[in-house]
Amino acid sequence: MTLALPSRKTQQATGRPGFLVYGVLVAVLAASLFPLYYSFVLPTRDNSVIGDSALTLTPGGNLVHNIQRVYDTVDFWLALRNSLIVSTTVTVCCVLLSSLAGFAFAKLPFRGRNALFLAVVVTAMLPTQLGMIPLYMLMGKLGWIATLKAVIVPALVNAFAVFWMRQASEESVPYELVEAARVDGCSTLGIFWHVALPAIRPQAAVLAMFTFMATWNDFMWPLIVLDPSVTPTVQTALSSLASGYALDYTLILSGAAIGVLPLLLVFLLLSRQIVAGVMQGAVKG
Repeated sequence: MTLALPSRKTQQATGRPGFLVYGVLVAVLAASLFPLYYSFVLPTRDNSVIGDSALTLTPGGNLVHNIQRVYDTVDFWLALRNSLIVSTTVTVCCVLLSSLAGFAFAKLPFRGRNALFLAVVVTAMLPTQLGMIPLYMLMGKLGWIATLKAVIVPALVNAFAVFWMRQASEESVPYELVEAARVDGCSTLGIFWHVALPAIRPQAAVLAMFTFMATWNDFMWPLIVLDPSVTPTVQTALSSLASGYALDYTLILSGAAIGVLPLLLVFLLLSRQIVAGVMQGAVKG
């Protein structure tokens, strides 16, 4: 007895992808993951593989030694702690404050709402570098230079986050639910907490991932306002590893591999909510 494979016409009729589609997806996935994989392979080797013409794909045995050299060169534990404090604080505050502002702009009628929202959106068009000198002068007047407050406070909320959460509230929170909760005697803050926040949770998870990643990878402002020898972050610590006359690539890549692990952990923790947010947007579109 022979089994006949489904023909291309049958696959198209049933809506099932064929082998070509799976092959393209596997190739794209492999091409996307290869740089990440290779960035973890190089820290396990020595500097001889950097100038080698042959591509080394197998891990070596120098990972522990290279990691130990990273911690002997800079205070990487302090850098990780500082980056974790800054990124976590900024992410939680940005998501909460932006969700409140987005809900207010989307569902609460008040005088000048559209003009105020337009002003918020316009601030997103201003280059970040344009405000660094006035912001640095303000941090100096407040006495926050070389402290983590100078990195945390200016990033607690931003225009993109407010715009993102306003769109999420506009699409995911029906007016009928808001009015029903108000009729039941719920306060405005209670409506946000019990009605709006559960509905916009997937979009908030996406914003949390983007905010944590952007804050963790921020380099220019921490380098300006912090002292890398006293209050380093991961990115300023990596710049210290690369500040010698002769670059030690395995040392730098070992520090980079350590620094990317928290980002992978955050992505794994929020992956389900991120997929839900993407699928919700796809269904509504």
